[in-house]
Amino acid sequence: MNIDFEKTKCLIIGSGPAGYTAAIYAARADLKPIVYQGLQPGGQLTITTEVENFPGYPEGITGPEMMEQLKIQAERFGTDVRWGIVTEVDFSERPFKITSDDGKKILADSVIIATGASAKWLGIESEKRYNGQGVSACATCDGFFYRGKDVAIVGGGDTAAEEATYLAKLCNKVYMIVRRDELRASKAMQEKVFNTPNIEVLWNHTTKEILGNFSGVNGVLLSNTKTGEDKQIDLHGFFVAIGHSPNTELFKGQISLDEMDYIITTPGSTKTNIEGVYAAGDVQDHHYRQAITAAGSGCMAAIEAERFLSSK
Repeated sequence: MNIDFEKTKCLIIGSGPAGYTAAIYAARADLKPIVYQGLQPGGQLTITTEVENFPGYPEGITGPEMMEQLKIQAERFGTDVRWGIVTEVDFSERPFKITSDDGKKILADSVIIATGASAKWLGIESEKRYNGQGVSACATCDGFFYRGKDVAIVGGGDTAAEEATYLAKLCNKVYMIVRRDELRASKAMQEKVFNTPNIEVLWNHTTKEILGNFSGVNGVLLSNTKTGEDKQIDLHGFFVAIGHSPNTELFKGQISLDEMDYIITTPGSTKTNIEGVYAAGDVQDHHYRQAITAAGSGCMAAIEAERFLSSK
């Protein structure tokens, strides 16, 4: 049976700041890229209200607006942006074989992976209800909005400790909610937490419910894991820092991943272990996780793809 394959010089999987920036550069290089937007078109920024730390927006911009502008800019230069997801990849030989959820088969001379990472959440209903209205998974993105206010952060690892100390510089009081009687964070990070006077660690507590009203979060109800007693705290912001999961399930067995399942790229580059396949944004970056760094790596990936194709 003959299968008709569509052909492209560059296929981009994912549509956050990394994917769209890669598309802008690839399209301007006349690669005529195809972008599959994925399950969450626009990526994590679409669940963020205000973005105030991206250069060029002095008044700030909402995450969904920014992503829509990037999409329009990519399309302006000829990017084929498609609704849908990639369900199968075959990187065993070039051109690479890609299958989408609508059954389309594509042969791609190069592939840029920009599928991002998803924040791990507690899984309680009120967390979803107030997401973007006081609930956040990124202190460096949203901490500024709680300047001089009381906030809480859930988690006991390095990320939670780092974000708690960051928030402490901006906020009046930071409650650190830890379900055990110790932190998993490194000794250095623990010292920072313990030496920051406006951080209060609430040991042996879990979040029962995030409280709020039409204007957003105004408190949290906690449960003591040892006594079973409930405790209510008044606050304005609730941060979740229990980790992220890179969206790499599709690529397992096809490409080199690290112990946390992030794509391994050559230092200073977006190259993967497969020639012609590049990774940009949070799918290969568990350190910075910012829109601006994702966009920068998207630029790098497109330039590297274009140079690779020119050399062939």
